[in-house]
Amino acid sequence: MKIKRFIGGNIESNGYVIYQQDNPDCYIIDPGYNPEVFLNFVKEKGLKVIGILLTHHHYDHVGGVARISSDTGAKVYLHRGDLGMYKGKVDVVLENDSVIMLGDEEIRVINTPGHTMGSVCFYCGKSRVIFTGDTVFDTDIGRTDLKDGSPWDMLATMQNIVDKWENDMVLYPGHGKSCNMKFIRKNNSEFIGAMAMEMKK
Repeated sequence: MKIKRFIGGNIESNGYVIYQQDNPDCYIIDPGYNPEVFLNFVKEKGLKVIGILLTHHHYDHVGGVARISSDTGAKVYLHRGDLGMYKGKVDVVLENDSVIMLGDEEIRVINTPGHTMGSVCFYCGKSRVIFTGDTVFDTDIGRTDLKDGSPWDMLATMQNIVDKWENDMVLYPGHGKSCNMKFIRKNNSEFIGAMAMEMKK
């Protein structure tokens, strides 16, 4: 899998174009700002946008969706848990364990609530990469103090989902740099703290 990252906005949100060699199809993940840069890139590469994959509903991850969808006809994918908060059009409602295909690459949807109810990560086992949105970053985890966030859900997500990912899996987050799980287990103090907490609600 080939991955092109674009950074936009005051809080430097990451958006991605994912595609394969010798395959014109591509997905755009979390185009929060500057839809033109995504559109120009896919045009330059001769790619066809077959879908816009959203990790969650926050504006810094969805701001460019309407323009890209209008220009390309690409379907918009969002998890069911975020439908009530998202104001745009959704064509494909995602569930936990939904599977999306990019050529021969299986992209598995993992619901990781905590930052929002419908937050998801896109797990690409063949390429050993995960797009994590605002669930987990290189040195911290997603905030839980916004309207539909939950610290208890985030704790469960860290302990029951993220901690099961292998050390070699490379995470591409919604903000900041990519890293692997080995780095997170050593350097992410909030993740380390979550692992040490008992689940009490």
